Amino acid sequence: MSIIVQKFGGSSVANKERLELVTEQIIKEVKKGNKVVVVVSAQGKTTDKLISEEAELSKNPDKREHDVLVSTGEQITISKLAMLLIEKNYKAVSLTGWQVPIITNSDFTNSRIRYIHNTTIEEYLAAGNIVIIAGFQGIDENGNITTFGRGGSDTTAVALAASLNAERCDIFTDVDGVYTTDPRIVENVKKIDSISYDEMLEMASMGAKVLHNRCVEIGKKYNVPIYVKSTFEKSNLGTLVNNKNLEDLVINGVAKDDNISKVTVVGLENKISRTYQLFKVLANNNINVDVISQSFKEELTKDIAFTVKKNDLKDTLNILDTNKENLGIKEILHNENLSKVTIIGVGVANKPGVAADMFEALSENNINIYMITTSEIKISVLVDSKDADLAVKAIHKKFFVE
Repeated sequence: MSIIVQKFGGSSVANKERLELVTEQIIKEVKKGNKVVVVVSAQGKTTDKLISEEAELSKNPDKREHDVLVSTGEQITISKLAMLLIEKNYKAVSLTGWQVPIITNSDFTNSRIRYIHNTTIEEYLAAGNIVIIAGFQGIDENGNITTFGRGGSDTTAVALAASLNAERCDIFTDVDGVYTTDPRIVENVKKIDSISYDEMLEMASMGAKVLHNRCVEIGKKYNVPIYVKSTFEKSNLGTLVNNKNLEDLVINGVAKDDNISKVTVVGLENKISRTYQLFKVLANNNINVDVISQSFKEELTKDIAFTVKKNDLKDTLNILDTNKENLGIKEILHNENLSKVTIIGVGVANKPGVAADMFEALSENNINIYMITTSEIKISVLVDSKDADLAVKAIHKKFFVE
């Protein structure tokens, strides 16, 4: 008898009718003789509503209290789903993150899992229960409720699958798998049957919203097979995320990230230690930097441009302004109207012509490139946000249609 972890997102549990469909997916797995652990998100727009109500009370809410508030959405879902299963004569029990418990660090709003106590879950499973767990949340070693950030229920599910040594983790959503790009932007997208952890991690990190990037990291580390499936489709093959053949030279997808801001530090002293000092100051303040480029205007100074997430921009500018004199910065510029468009595929760096084809697609559509970054499995470009959707369409056409 295997353990199967199933995760259902907010749209899948939005109302009673959809909760009924969720119970069908759960019962189908139980009838196969498997033990089932279910992870759920808050219903529909519940979290957005809570954050909106929070904003009415405070412009800068305390992060600990924010986590206490937004964690309540998942608690509502787990109890409703357990009630519905019990009504159908199945044994079910709901558990919040702190009841498991899922132990995290104390980084409120973006905490990371340290370890999971399996005993409570295993005892309920042994007694024949379907165990339903609130996603997105845990508890730190001081007893404070913590949350994992948007999309964190995916991370809860895969972490539980790893901890419980589950056969697999099924991520149920409103789409029937991972596509070559966002179907809301491009019409002729193709579903990917199988994708490697590395490729999926890049797609998630570069803006594809189908999976939380941290859940893919955990899946790769503990070799947990992850299936992305639709809650609403009967024939449900979905997309398998696992360790596939890493020698395939294939472009698997095009992703877009609109949550990008570019910061340019102008006139930094051209000393060896200055670059280190600049990024050390940012790191000490938990600012994560992505694309970096450096240019020299004259012998004594250099300009450094880098990208940060939009929600980190204000803090980044404040930190740089505070340290402007110490770092020898002449001017600080920023641009919020940029997007990052990325092609992903194992072996892109070793396949001649991929970059040229990507840049040709952009050139043919008069789209300017501001920054470029590459790795073994991706090429990313920064473009104007107004051109981002067109860039995705043009690149997707170049690789998947022509």
